[in-house]
Amino acid sequence: MKTPLILCLALLSILASGQDKPVFKAGAVTSNITPPLGMEIVGNFAPRPIATHVHDELHVRCLVLDDGKTKIAFAVVDNLHLPRDVWDEAKGKIEADTGIPASHMMFSATHTHSSVSAVTSEDPSRNYRSFVISRVVDGVKRALNNLEPARIAWGTGTLPQWVGNRRWLLREGVTNPNPFGGKDLAVMNPGSLLVPRLAGPAGPTNPEVYCLSVQATDGRQIALMANYWLHYVGGVKREDLSADYFGEFCRLVEEALGAPCVGILANGPCGDVNSNDYSGKTPAVKYEPYEKIKLVAGDLAQEVLRVHETLTYQDWVPLNAAARDLQLAVRRPTAEMIEWAEGILAKPKDAAPAHRLEQPYAERVMSLRDAKPDTIQAYIQAVRIGDLGIASIPFEVFTETGLEIKARSPFKDTFTIELANGSYGYLPTPKQLDLGGYETWLGTNRVERKASEKIAALALEMLETIYAAP
Repeated sequence: MKTPLILCLALLSILASGQDKPVFKAGAVTSNITPPLGMEIVGNFAPRPIATHVHDELHVRCLVLDDGKTKIAFAVVDNLHLPRDVWDEAKGKIEADTGIPASHMMFSATHTHSSVSAVTSEDPSRNYRSFVISRVVDGVKRALNNLEPARIAWGTGTLPQWVGNRRWLLREGVTNPNPFGGKDLAVMNPGSLLVPRLAGPAGPTNPEVYCLSVQATDGRQIALMANYWLHYVGGVKREDLSADYFGEFCRLVEEALGAPCVGILANGPCGDVNSNDYSGKTPAVKYEPYEKIKLVAGDLAQEVLRVHETLTYQDWVPLNAAARDLQLAVRRPTAEMIEWAEGILAKPKDAAPAHRLEQPYAERVMSLRDAKPDTIQAYIQAVRIGDLGIASIPFEVFTETGLEIKARSPFKDTFTIELANGSYGYLPTPKQLDLGGYETWLGTNRVERKASEKIAALALEMLETIYAAP
């Protein structure tokens, strides 16, 4: 009589242990955030165009992961950039309604230059800020509602032909004028006349593309999220709203994998990278509107889908996240720069400029002279998905900073998302600041000299912490 009893107890123990095993879940949604026509398109210097047409819709794309104990939420918005207060308000509402901690929400902007600002409008009917917040909040909640048992995998491919460092060093003894009356040793997007005077790229590029795939247990694709370190592509008609190549990539992925798949493209450290080759080795091509966007997105989707076919899925992985504020000093103009700016702003309106951008940068100098407070709080974040680490930074990050984080990360695989949880301008390294060029100018770069080093150090510290956590 004892043997059957022992067997029954053993069977009950096995069944109980199976019930205690955590189930990995995932849910994803897409929400339309296309603004109304008639709003100002941001992304370029004044005069800014007014939107008169929607070429392709703008979206927020949300993904929620759940390992049974911890939930992580991603949201990627088709916008140039969003200020921290927008993200904070959205996170506060989500945390209050769902219990997901704000530190476990990694929200970012794609950096399309064909969107509108999400600051509050004086016209209540055009309060795009509130609209975007509501769509992000609803999107994460809907993704939570869609949670279902899932499996997850990730991998890496390469697409080198569309990433070129847009900052080029000038040959010894050659300089380029900047708006402040000084001379730079590096230049952004050098024209054909400068090619003979170029010494080489001022920094590296990252040809890799990262792919995170989530499927339902029956094989249905829930979401496919990629991370590619490339600025916007452009070639959009001036008065059109467009998600740029980010939106086209997502459309192609969703078309290839079928409903209800949500395609997501989070931008990586590309503050000094675009899709052009300035070496003079590639013949110049004049593209029709949207033609280059389709080429880049098509090649990127093809490579991501190739990687997707090679992935090995896991039924469960641990999730974790950490986030901290990093206090950084605001960069201030010198007395000489203020004197220069006052002189520029005192010029007659019909006076010929010494530099085509001297007026907007004189205005930026004066704005930074009086801006308060003297510091910013940069929200730096790290997420763990099994053996994958993801860092996020609220700046337009130079590629070398992202590569440093990747090289020194404790995780087997690591990538970085830029313009996440806020936006504070460009983040050049101290070495790049010394070279000058658009991304280093006061008003384009707004924080202390060693900000990139402090940010990388904190991101790595948090990656180490969540890697070591049980």
